[in-house]
Amino acid sequence: MAFDYKNECRALYMPKTTPGVVDVPFMRFIAVNGAGNPNDPDGEYQKALGILYPVAYAIKMSYKTDYHIDGFFEYVVPPLEGLWWTDNAGISDFTDKSTFKWTAMIRVPDFVNVQDVEWAKAEVLKKKKLDCSLLCLITFEEGLCAQVLHIGPYDAEPVTLAAVDRFIETNGYVKDVNSIRRHHEIYISDPRKTSPDKMKTVLRIPIAKHK
Repeated sequence: MAFDYKNECRALYMPKTTPGVVDVPFMRFIAVNGAGNPNDPDGEYQKALGILYPVAYAIKMSYKTDYHIDGFFEYVVPPLEGLWWTDNAGISDFTDKSTFKWTAMIRVPDFVNVQDVEWAKAEVLKKKKLDCSLLCLITFEEGLCAQVLHIGPYDAEPVTLAAVDRFIETNGYVKDVNSIRRHHEIYISDPRKTSPDKMKTVLRIPIAKHK
């Protein structure tokens, strides 16, 4: 059976609907950086998703080609994730999505290296005529965070985030959002197949112990 990160790492992908603390380990992602409203059908974000998924699946299915990845095992492609910020580092105004800056990303197993990603990008260019030059492999050790499972539409996230803020303050932590540590979301549900009121999104906020 293919390895499924959502099932094997439930603390990271299926937290409770009440806030908690998690220490997020080192991971690898394929990622695209951009800016602008993610809902713009012709915007950078949709274009980023248009190359992220083909490259993710090219890597996943590489074992059916002549290309060999050392240490490869069959796995389920993990859910889409996103780091979000504005020019003041965090996100304080959810209404003006045009100011958003973001990193759209999909986790890949630790056996994936830069050479493997470049091979997958070349395969996507050859087979789908998609320029994937903006996509790169990043490593990311997020560390100590507060997180919660938000159920509902994206635009209702501020209510859930307010509960996270209260949890952080009452449990001896402070937010540690800066130019390196970002507001982080993991999209468990597919918005094309799930009604807004049932959407599941992990909301993750970097924190530090209050000094």
